[in-house]
Amino acid sequence: MTGLVLKLAPKERVLINGAVIENGDRRSRLAIMTPNAHILRLRDAIHPEQANTPVRRVCYIAQLVLSGDADPSEARLQLLRGIEQLSQVLTDHDSRTLLAGATTAIQQGLTYQALKYLRSLLPREERLFAAAVR
Repeated sequence: MTGLVLKLAPKERVLINGAVIENGDRRSRLAIMTPNAHILRLRDAIHPEQANTPVRRVCYIAQLVLSGDADPSEARLQLLRGIEQLSQVLTDHDSRTLLAGATTAIQQGLTYQALKYLRSLLPREERLFAAAVR
């Protein structure tokens, strides 16, 4: 993650290498220069009990890598399997594009980018579940 720039809102929290850091009263920017630092915005965090849908479960695995709570090489296989399973259900063009982007990011070791692609699928998943309930 060399050169990652975090833009933090007032009082926003971020997990960096296991330490929770809270921003002050003003917006700020942090430049993270350490390669392979484990970084997770806590506003984006999915809690274990919230990982209760297929997309959320795959996002949660990526999040564990970012927080340093999962071995990246082991999680990589789980992420790729999860994306493969999602691609069997989410067959529309937009979903396929996002899943392809996530796959490429994982193959390149860019877990944060993969999580961004996967999180983009959450609203679509919610709509699909809502339509199934009706």
